[in-house]
Amino acid sequence: MPVTDLPLRDIHIPEAIGWWPPAIGWWLLIILVPLLLGFSVWLYKRLTRLTAVKSARKLLKALKNDSSLDDLAKIAELSALLRRVAISTDNRAEVAGLTGQKWLSYLDGVLKGAPFSEGPGRILLDAHYRKTAPSEPALQDVFQLCEDWLKAQSKRKK
Repeated sequence: MPVTDLPLRDIHIPEAIGWWPPAIGWWLLIILVPLLLGFSVWLYKRLTRLTAVKSARKLLKALKNDSSLDDLAKIAELSALLRRVAISTDNRAEVAGLTGQKWLSYLDGVLKGAPFSEGPGRILLDAHYRKTAPSEPALQDVFQLCEDWLKAQSKRKK
C-alpha cells in the first residue's frame, strides 16, 4: 500500500485558549491590588497622624519652656498648635471652621469628661480678651491638658 493512500488527516492546531476563567494568578492579583492600595492609604494616614502628633508634642514642650513669651502669648500659641494638629489629623473641612464652644467640644471629644469645655481648657476660649494672664497653676493645668489631648490623639484609631 502506497503512502499516499493512507487515510491521514492534516495537522490540527488546537483552539485558542479563552480568557475566561482567568488563571489563579489573575484572581490573586484582582484581590491583592485593592488590599495593598487600602493598606497603603491606611498606613500613610497613620504615619501622618503620628508624625504630626510627635512634632506637636516637641513644640508643646518647647513652648512650655520658652521664657521669651509672656503667658498670654503662650496661650495663643498653644491654641494655634492645637488647631494645626487637629487640621492635620482630622478632616480639614470639619475642623477648620470650629470656634468658641464648638471648638472646645471638639477638643473634649477624645478625653473623658469635658476638661476643655468645663475645666481648665476654657482658658483657650477667652484668653485673648483678658487683660491679665492666668495664674501659673492654671497655665500648668492647661499645658498638662493639652499634653493629655496629644497623647489621646496618637492613640486614636481614625
